[in-house]
Amino acid sequence: MVRHALADLVNSSGRLVSQCGSGRDAVELMRKEPVDLVLLDLNLPDMTGLDIMQWIRESRMDTTVIVVSGDDRIDSAIATLKSGAHEYVRKPFEPVALIRCVENALEARKLAWENTAMRMRLEHSERLHRYLVDNSPDFIFALDPQGRFRFVNDRFVALLGYSREALAGVHYSAVVDDENLLHVKWALGERRTGERASRDIEIRLIHKGADADSRSEDATTTVSLSTVGIYEEVSSDAHAGRRFLGTYGVARDISARIRAEQIVEFHAFHDSLTGLPNRTLFRDRLSHGIAEMRRHRKSLAVLFIDLDRFKLVNDTYGHLQGDHLLQQTASRLRKCLRETDTLSRIGGDEFVALITDLEGRQDADPIASKILHELAEPFSLGPESFRTSVSIGVAVYPGDGSNEEELIRNADLAMYQAKRKGRNGIAFFSPNLSTHFADRLQFEHDLRGAVKRNEFETYFQPIHNVRTGDVERLEALIRWRHPSRGLLLPGRFIGIAEDSGQIRELGEVVLDAACSHLAKWRASGAGDLGVSVNLSARDFDHDDLVERVMGVTRRHGLPPNSLELEITESLLIEDMDEVSKRASRLRAEGVRIAIDDFGTRYSSLGYLHTLPISAIKIDQSFVRDLGMRNTSSSIVAAMIGIARGLHLDLVAEGVERTEHLESLRGLGCDVMQGYLFSRPMPGEEVSDYLLSARVRS
Repeated sequence: MVRHALADLVNSSGRLVSQCGSGRDAVELMRKEPVDLVLLDLNLPDMTGLDIMQWIRESRMDTTVIVVSGDDRIDSAIATLKSGAHEYVRKPFEPVALIRCVENALEARKLAWENTAMRMRLEHSERLHRYLVDNSPDFIFALDPQGRFRFVNDRFVALLGYSREALAGVHYSAVVDDENLLHVKWALGERRTGERASRDIEIRLIHKGADADSRSEDATTTVSLSTVGIYEEVSSDAHAGRRFLGTYGVARDISARIRAEQIVEFHAFHDSLTGLPNRTLFRDRLSHGIAEMRRHRKSLAVLFIDLDRFKLVNDTYGHLQGDHLLQQTASRLRKCLRETDTLSRIGGDEFVALITDLEGRQDADPIASKILHELAEPFSLGPESFRTSVSIGVAVYPGDGSNEEELIRNADLAMYQAKRKGRNGIAFFSPNLSTHFADRLQFEHDLRGAVKRNEFETYFQPIHNVRTGDVERLEALIRWRHPSRGLLLPGRFIGIAEDSGQIRELGEVVLDAACSHLAKWRASGAGDLGVSVNLSARDFDHDDLVERVMGVTRRHGLPPNSLELEITESLLIEDMDEVSKRASRLRAEGVRIAIDDFGTRYSSLGYLHTLPISAIKIDQSFVRDLGMRNTSSSIVAAMIGIARGLHLDLVAEGVERTEHLESLRGLGCDVMQGYLFSRPMPGEEVSDYLLSARVRS
């Protein structure tokens, strides 16, 4: 339907319009008879429009092609124009615009034929010539045999800013960029005609008034140049042959196409948010850098830079401010590097830097330290200021890797080592990190199916009230019965579970097991016994935390106050607002909230006062030194005073010796847990322990 409509649209007196339903039919038609103009779609039943244009070029067909296609991708338009299309018209098209496009194409063909054929009769048709040429969208010019301008059309004058008078008699080199002079000289020097005429040579023409020493893009126009030599036949008694009259040329402005190609190329190798090189370009530069350093026997360093707590920015301020933080980070990182170094953003909040021309491993440390110092200053996020830090991993060629893959991987491993040491620091790669990484990967692989294989077990450690002799509650502790490594404590796998996103699944296992056992103990006469369960920072990332916890207590028929959830101080610092919001909702439901490992991280009376906390647990590091160091006694006494003042319950962890118990009782702390009373035990052994504890009391 579109083909028939197009035929009717462009048909007029003096034209013969033929239609072809396939690429094969079109090729056969053009083989049999000359065709002036082809209206061509890109998507044909048996081949593509690009295939047709390739055949036209290879067959040296004197045919003009206008592509009419519904493909609106800029890549398709660029490809067709590169293949020699006269114009690219996108469906749906305006009939008037298409007719004008066809008219222009046919007029351009007519113009080229007439200007070549007219030769010595040019002066007799000057008026027609000027009308056709001056209304052409292309630059059209004529040169004398010495390469001086004889004629330029209005398009030439309008875009470059020269008047006809100023260019008359001027050599073409005055308007051609110096870098392109050799190309133009080659195109004009052999005075090519016919099949040897010069076509589609890309050059830059200089605007009037442009500085010859520093010509920017705005001072030049990129054109596709085609030229042909003009001759007259000479026949006399003395000699016969052809006399060279000069050169006729057409130049099409392709600046827009060049800019489009540059944009496409830029985005293929750069990060759109920061404008930094992406992973592909970084690897290419690193490969070249390795070859260069190998040749000069020098070192280079790869710095893997990861923003700490970036997720907090997105969650608190929004993704727009997160993007601003990444842009500011990129700007600061650039200032820390030399122009010869390469900075790349390879995804999320991860950057990598390539530092070349180092004398040795020690030269990378000052640069990494400078980055730490630069990023320690607060960032401006709208009306707010935000402080962050970075963890930096460093791998140095040649000792830490001989190719780009090894250097990037080893710098990444070193960065994770910096995070494990507490973040906001620098770690250099060492071979033992590779062993650790391989072990970690195996752990992660084993961990993924461990829940389905029922390899996790829940152990319980009693929490005693030494004044009443009662077991007030038990702390649930997860263990992994690994098929080849035996029983593993949480320190071996919890961090991996958090990094791999499996911690929520483990948390659900422990919570359900703890509530299930508690329900059985209470049903068998354990009275008001309670249970404590540790929560990970990742649990607070989910909006359904409260519903999930309350669902477990309801399923096992437990009152909410029988469950105590323990959170760490570091979790409060990472995301105080979200933790406070969800902890308040849990507390409103009746669930108890305890601060675990109190005093070991970022203790603040502020959050103790504002958060809905039920209890604090004194870390075993303070209890362990009781009776030996006066400072520990003073610190524990202060904690006990804080708990009393805020009406909070208090639990001392890590009570292992009788001296610990006596010291704590003397300071006023009666609730304790530790090896002095019992090691963590499987749930099946708790009933007997509770019975024996009551007998002892």
